[in-house]
Amino acid sequence: MNKNKKGKPFEFPDSFILAIGYIRYSFRLPYRQTEGVINVTGKSLPSKPSYGHICKRINKLNVNINDGSVKKDDDDRYIIIAIDSTGIKVTNRGQWMQDKWNVLNRKGYLKIHIAVNIKTKEILALEVTDEKVHDSRMLKKLVNHVLDNRGRMVKSVLADGAHDTNTNFQFLEQKGITPGIKVRKNSIISIRNNSLRNREVRSDKRRPVEMED
Repeated sequence: MNKNKKGKPFEFPDSFILAIGYIRYSFRLPYRQTEGVINVTGKSLPSKPSYGHICKRINKLNVNINDGSVKKDDDDRYIIIAIDSTGIKVTNRGQWMQDKWNVLNRKGYLKIHIAVNIKTKEILALEVTDEKVHDSRMLKKLVNHVLDNRGRMVKSVLADGAHDTNTNFQFLEQKGITPGIKVRKNSIISIRNNSLRNREVRSDKRRPVEMED
């Protein structure tokens, strides 16, 4: 729209800046990282705002973000959360050459661990680590973040087999939270296991039950 236009160019609409503001708030990103997200995901845009432009425009908008401090019914305080993670490459530079010539040039990647309210789809907790941090180590931190900062009671936690550890089952039992963690295929009932984990193994009828001293 600004091509060959005389006079002051058109600005980005407030709705677009507002969407960027919600992205920045949800993922707790600095302005430069927010600019990077828009550059990567908005490749079809004819132009993109700089981090300085984003900062000035967001601060001019009257944004009302619900931070969870509003009063809720007691039933809404008891929530079920799902925990998972995803990976993001640090860089794609030279990826085609590496694939073509089978060159191992490991750059590493970032892992984003999130806890989501399965009813409202709201992101309740988010942590970013490198690829060396196992998913199971982040469950306790994510759950504590929800309990400490959201003023809510967690009824149950759902997670995949990457979070299947005795430590996590013991932590959830201490907090009075029902675990919904998928146990690994080779899991067995053991007196050394947490009782809740043994119950999950027992309820899975697809695997034979074995006893271990």
